[in-house]
Amino acid sequence: MKGLVSLFILCLIVFVPTAADALSVSAAYACVIDAGSGRILYEKNAHKTHSMASTTKIMTAYVALLNTSPDEIVTVSEKSAGVEGSSMYLKSGEKLPMHDLLYGLMLSSGNDAAVAIAEHTAKSVDGFCKLMNDAAKKIGANNTSFKNPNGLDAEGHYTTAYDLAKITRAALKNPDFSKIVQTKSCKLTGSNTVPERYLTNHNKLLRMYPGCIGVKTGYTKKTGRCLVSAAEKDNMRVICVTLSAPDDWNDHKNMLDYAFSNYSAVPLIKKDVPIKTVPVSFGDKEQAEIVPKENYYVLSGKNENLSDYKIEINIPENLRAPIAKEDCLGSLTISYSGEVLKQIELTSQDDILYINPPKPSFWEILYKLITPFGG
Repeated sequence: MKGLVSLFILCLIVFVPTAADALSVSAAYACVIDAGSGRILYEKNAHKTHSMASTTKIMTAYVALLNTSPDEIVTVSEKSAGVEGSSMYLKSGEKLPMHDLLYGLMLSSGNDAAVAIAEHTAKSVDGFCKLMNDAAKKIGANNTSFKNPNGLDAEGHYTTAYDLAKITRAALKNPDFSKIVQTKSCKLTGSNTVPERYLTNHNKLLRMYPGCIGVKTGYTKKTGRCLVSAAEKDNMRVICVTLSAPDDWNDHKNMLDYAFSNYSAVPLIKKDVPIKTVPVSFGDKEQAEIVPKENYYVLSGKNENLSDYKIEINIPENLRAPIAKEDCLGSLTISYSGEVLKQIELTSQDDILYINPPKPSFWEILYKLITPFGG
């Protein structure tokens, strides 16, 4: 009888549903990651490949920002102006800055803008796709293949929910990209043929979800509805991806709610809190209390420890006065799974003044000279 009771209790423990199990997601493929560390917080078929429609343009914008300047003038070709699907309505021969094309790409999801960007950046769409694929490999999106810059259905054009989250994480580190994708609407000043354009972001989560900071919608009949979102709350930033999602807006609200409800930001490094004591020569203090110049927060779930984060302190073993509090004395490096996440400057908690050491007397000098021979 005791054996049956023990077995029943064990079964309850094994089959108690987790918060992730209770998360309702319509998408065939989904992933939620911590933008800070890249750690997966939720996944559903996250490593299976699928086409990604216009969420492709996250990489298009990222590669363009890496290889061009926003003020470069782009001449629109007849080919780019005639691309099918969603458009910012470019005209053949139109000249406008890369800045405007990037906003048309990410807010209006312009397929025409994508081709114009590709042709200007790499002289051809094929050349630009090579840049996209090279960038994907560098990011570690190893199950991703780009065949075009706009996301129209093509053989061999695919990613995974996890890879797309990693690509978005890299792109959001670029301040220009981050500014573009969280813009709800804007007016472009115009070009040589079009006086001005008014753009509205297709990403409704910017208006629906508090703290949303982007990033991109996508849809084709073959691929289904795709969505990438990112949001910030209480020192947390999370990224959500869904591919082939009939109810993507609600999926993302549920996924973001799940992340913010089940994880919290905890200070791994606290600003101005001593982390090491280092001896000081010729100072009015014999030791310097070494402190970081800023806080660093990491995501932690209930009952988790932070042992997976590696902290490396790089500072001399001995310091020499004078030392001012604002002086950079070394650095602290934070890593997760082999990736460097952050470097933080280290300073002294206090000013340390220089004290001129007294000159030794004649007898002290004589003693030091004699001592080695005196045994």
